[in-house]
Amino acid sequence: MSSIVIGILAVAIGLLFCLRGVVAMRIVIAVWGAFVGLNLGAGIVSALSGDGFLSTALGWIVGILVAVLFSVLAYLYYAVAVTLAMASIGFAVGAAIMAAFGVTWNWVIITVGVVVGIVLAVAAVSMNLPAILLVVLGALGGATATVGGLMLLTSTIELEDFTRSTVTSTIGHDWWWYAIYLVLVIAGIVAQTRVLGRESQLQQQW
Repeated sequence: MSSIVIGILAVAIGLLFCLRGVVAMRIVIAVWGAFVGLNLGAGIVSALSGDGFLSTALGWIVGILVAVLFSVLAYLYYAVAVTLAMASIGFAVGAAIMAAFGVTWNWVIITVGVVVGIVLAVAAVSMNLPAILLVVLGALGGATATVGGLMLLTSTIELEDFTRSTVTSTIGHDWWWYAIYLVLVIAGIVAQTRVLGRESQLQQQW
């Protein structure tokens, strides 16, 4: 049941971020922040308790509370919004790149994801980033979330698999997931670029 819920959320929010991330940045990043918060809060409970991801009431409660916190902060404060978006996108993209190279799901993938996330987050708060950067990164991150959600909904993977090497082996044997990912990335960049506002800087767009 948890896999279905997370799968639906991942597909819906992933598509929103992929296709409309920069167009309605303030709202979309707040929604993205809620999704990230839910997974982070539930993940912390799972790691500390040893229970399955979102398999207990406590996991849901903490996940929802962190989701609300992240969502509100992302909506109200530009620095938080962009830092949260860049860090989470960086982690997703970094981890996806490692998976694409067939790296086993272990500390290497986590480390690369965290490093890429930190680099993007620091760049986001220290430079006046162009809006087109969020278009590209939003398309990448949104496509990653969407494909992950589709894999959960089709039972290609389960939530428990995200701590095992089976994730990378599953993706490696099914080339069409890469094709879907590529199509989503291209569609996202095209869709957002076509309706991008006049403001060229990310903060002005926000």
